[in-house]
Amino acid sequence: MVVLAASIISKSGKALVSRQFVDMSRIRIEGYLAAFPKLVGIGKQHTYIETENVRYVYQPIESLYLLLVTNKQSNILEDLETLRLLSKLVPEYSYSLDEEGIGRTAFELIFAFDEVISLGHKENVTVTQVKQYCEMESHEERLHKLVLQNKINETKDVMKRKASEIDKSKIERNRGDKGGFMSLQSMSSGRIDTGFGSDSGISNIGGNGSGGFGLPPDVDTFSTKSKGRPAASATAPPKGLGMQLGKTQKTNQFLESLKAEGEVIVEDVRPSVGQAKPAAAPLTDPVTLTVEEKINVTLKRDGGLSNFVVQGTLSLQILNQEDAFIQVQIETSGNPAILFKAHPNMNKELFANENILGLKDPNRSFPTGQGGDGVSLLRWRMQSTDESILPLTINCWPSVSGSETYVNIEYETPAQIDLQNVVISVPLPALREAPNVQQIDGEWRYDSRNSVLEWSVLLIDNSNRSGALEFVVPAADPSAFFPISAQFTSSRTFSDVKVVNVLPLKGGATPKHSQRTLLATESYQVV
Repeated sequence: MVVLAASIISKSGKALVSRQFVDMSRIRIEGYLAAFPKLVGIGKQHTYIETENVRYVYQPIESLYLLLVTNKQSNILEDLETLRLLSKLVPEYSYSLDEEGIGRTAFELIFAFDEVISLGHKENVTVTQVKQYCEMESHEERLHKLVLQNKINETKDVMKRKASEIDKSKIERNRGDKGGFMSLQSMSSGRIDTGFGSDSGISNIGGNGSGGFGLPPDVDTFSTKSKGRPAASATAPPKGLGMQLGKTQKTNQFLESLKAEGEVIVEDVRPSVGQAKPAAAPLTDPVTLTVEEKINVTLKRDGGLSNFVVQGTLSLQILNQEDAFIQVQIETSGNPAILFKAHPNMNKELFANENILGLKDPNRSFPTGQGGDGVSLLRWRMQSTDESILPLTINCWPSVSGSETYVNIEYETPAQIDLQNVVISVPLPALREAPNVQQIDGEWRYDSRNSVLEWSVLLIDNSNRSGALEFVVPAADPSAFFPISAQFTSSRTFSDVKVVNVLPLKGGATPKHSQRTLLATESYQVV
C-alpha cells in the first residue's frame, strides 16, 4: 500500500492540515483535496471513492473530513486500518474538532501522522506509542534548565553575601563616627561598663575579639554543622539585657537599597551544594548501553503510600558502523511486577525466549554516532503499594509552642541502596530572616526568595542510613511545611537490568562495551 497524503479538510474542501508522503507538488495535492467534496454523494455509506488516478479513503469527524489519498493499487483493508488509527490520534492532540482547533495543533498532528506513516507505508504502532514518541523528551534540555536555575540561585546567594558585607561596613562606619568610648580590652573581654554599676554581657565577634561593637553574627547562606551536634544559636540575647545594641538591618532591605543606588554587584560564582549533576562523560567504548530509571512517588504526611511508579529505559549508543551489527543479551531481577516492552523493531520472540535484544531484520544495523541519548531498545514500568521498597522515607513533625514552631524532620533509607546528591526541600511560611537551625546531619541552605529550606546530603550509605534536621521558625500552621519534595540519584535500579554480553552478527571479535546505570527522581513528594 502507498499513502500519497493524509489530510484534514473542511466540508467545502479547504485544506486545514495535509501531510504528503511522496514527492508531490502543492498544486496537485490541492487539486485532489478540492475535488473530493464534489465526489462525496449525499446519503451514501461508503468510506472510499475511486477516480481514474487515486482512491480517497475518508471518515467524517464532526464538521470535517479525515482523508487519505492513496494509489489504486493499495490494500483497502490496510488503508482503513490506518484511517482508524489516525481518527483516534486526532482527538488526542486537538480537543476542539473545528477549523480553529485543528489550526492551533497543526504541527502536533503532522508529527503524529509522521509516526504512523513512513514513506507511504503504515508503521506498526499504537496510539500510546505515537504519543510517547512525539513527547521528544530531551535529557540535554532538562540538564540545561537545571544548570541555568542553579546559576540563578548562586547569583542570588552572591548578592546576599555582598549585601551582608555592605551591612557590616556601614555599621563599622557608624560605630567609628560615634567615638571610641570603650577600649579594645573591654571588647575582647566581652564585658562593658554601662556606668550604672552593673555589667552587661556582649558576645565576642570573630576569633580575635576585634569585631564591631554590638554587631550580630552574619548568617551564611550555606551552613555546615557537625553531624548530630546542635547548631550554635546566633539570635537570642542573654536574659535580662536592658538594651540590645547594634540591631542589623535585614538582608532584603539592603537588596532594595542596592537597587535604588544603582550599584552593580559582580563576584565569582562558587559551586553550591544543590548544583546540577555534570553532563554525561563522552563515549569512549565502541558500544555503550545506558540503563536509566525515573521514579515518581507521593507519600502521605500521616503515613501511607498514594503513588509509586518507576519507568525505565535501556538505550544503546554505537560509535562505529562496523560495530552496529550486534545483538544484546541482558538479565533482569525477575520481578513479576515489572512489565517490559521491547521496541517495535526488536525481535520479540527472541527477547521473550532468550532475553536477547536484536532487530527483526538481522541484515539491518543499529544507528551510530554520539548524538542524543542513543536508541531506545527496551522500556519497562513498575507500580507498587509496598512502602518497604521505597529508597527514601521522610517524616516531618511540626509542633507549635508559644510564639514558635519547632520542626523535626528525619529521613531513612534501606540497607540495600546508596543515594547520592540528596536534596530535601521544605517549604516555609514567609520569614523575615533565615530559620534557626538547631541540629542537622548534612548541610542546609535557605532560599529566601522562594521561602524554602534545602537540606543537602551528598551521600547516604551505611554510615548514615538515617538523619535528622531540627529548626525553629515563628508560629505557623503545620500544613505550611508541606509538600516536602526530594531529589536524589543512585546507581542501583529496581529492575536490576544488566548487560550480559554483546553478540556480533557478522562474526569477528566481540566489541568492547560498557554499561551506565542511573536511578533519578522525577517527582518525590510528601503531601
